[in-house]
Amino acid sequence: QVQLVESGGGSVQGGGSLRLSCAASGNTTAVTYMAWFRQAAGKAREGVTAISRGGRTYYRESVKGRFTISRDNAKNMMYLEMNSLKPEDTAMYYCAAAIIPPMGFWSASDKYNYWGQGTQVTVSS
Repeated sequence: QVQLVESGGGSVQGGGSLRLSCAASGNTTAVTYMAWFRQAAGKAREGVTAISRGGRTYYRESVKGRFTISRDNAKNMMYLEMNSLKPEDTAMYYCAAAIIPPMGFWSASDKYNYWGQGTQVTVSS
């Protein structure tokens, strides 16, 4: 079992920045990929970005150049640096962990075994 706890969400004006953190505990050595998903009110959950254990990263097109994912395996932490935030980035952000590498399907939520409780990000215009 792996437990995930997100932190760092909040409210910010458009153009601002936030840094999300995800603390992992439990059987963390079994985790291969970690990812950030988000779900806006009334919309489906979507993959934002993912990172392999070795540091390979993936981003959805709309956040490329604005968001940066990173991971510290020694500290069992994952981070999401979000810059130039837009109102459309407003959502609940979830940390997720996969045991089997999702390979080309990094943004598919069913590839991830463990989820955090989420942290709210609200961007005002």
